[in-house]
Amino acid sequence: MSSLASNSEQHLIETRHGYLTVLTMNRPEALNAFSPSMMAGLDEALPRLAQDRDCRALMLTGVGRAFSAGGDVKGFASNAIPSNDVVEAPDSAPQIPTKQERAAGLRRSTEMVELLHTMPKPTIAAIPGVAAGGGFSVALACDIRIASSDARFTTAFNKLGLSGDYGGTYFLTQLVGTAKARELYLTSDIIGVEEAHRIGIVNQVFDKVVFADEALSFAEKLAAMPPISSGLMKANLNSALTSDLASVLDLEATNMITCFDSNDHKAGARAFVTKEPPVFTGT
Repeated sequence: MSSLASNSEQHLIETRHGYLTVLTMNRPEALNAFSPSMMAGLDEALPRLAQDRDCRALMLTGVGRAFSAGGDVKGFASNAIPSNDVVEAPDSAPQIPTKQERAAGLRRSTEMVELLHTMPKPTIAAIPGVAAGGGFSVALACDIRIASSDARFTTAFNKLGLSGDYGGTYFLTQLVGTAKARELYLTSDIIGVEEAHRIGIVNQVFDKVVFADEALSFAEKLAAMPPISSGLMKANLNSALTSDLASVLDLEATNMITCFDSNDHKAGARAFVTKEPPVFTGT
């Protein structure tokens, strides 16, 4: 969470809170901008946690004043070579990757947002401050966004002469509609948490003083839900983004019968009658 003590040796910290797993981006001095070790950590953790039965909900957050500023802009600047200043490499130099190879590498790195969107368990972005560029896109890929009263948001890309990546154009369009998404991308304006909440980017806003505790409590509530129905419910909702009504009705019917046959449904129905807390086993 935002109050977590920083460990400069580890750019991604994984902690468990019962059935909730928290992944914390830990580069506060760089507003949690992506680093190779952070991205490698996410590439390893997300596929593993997607399959982990003891992880029933996943929360992604950042240390300090930011969720994530996305790509490392200082690194972009140091690597930038004007297109008219062609540097001819000597024969012994390694071959420069083609445009297609570079695009394929970037595409592979964005598989993390697909996992956040499709894994069969709730994903929550807990946003303590700035979410910008690719960091904003990653937050948008999560099922739910919880923000501190200090949070601010910007697509940022166009101010850097970039078109955007990590699925932000897809997710933002789904959340706020075509016109507003285009405005936010083309202008790269910064919006505050109140506006983000009003237009549907943010689900919940908590005062910065209590944000860490409230976000954890909210995520733990989702982790306490029955995992079979949560996963199938998420599949229904994702299908609704791209399928027609008949296809969604077919999927809902199949998933509903799966839930009816589960022990978790029996436990929930029994708890409803007895007024005792249910015990969900994920079976």
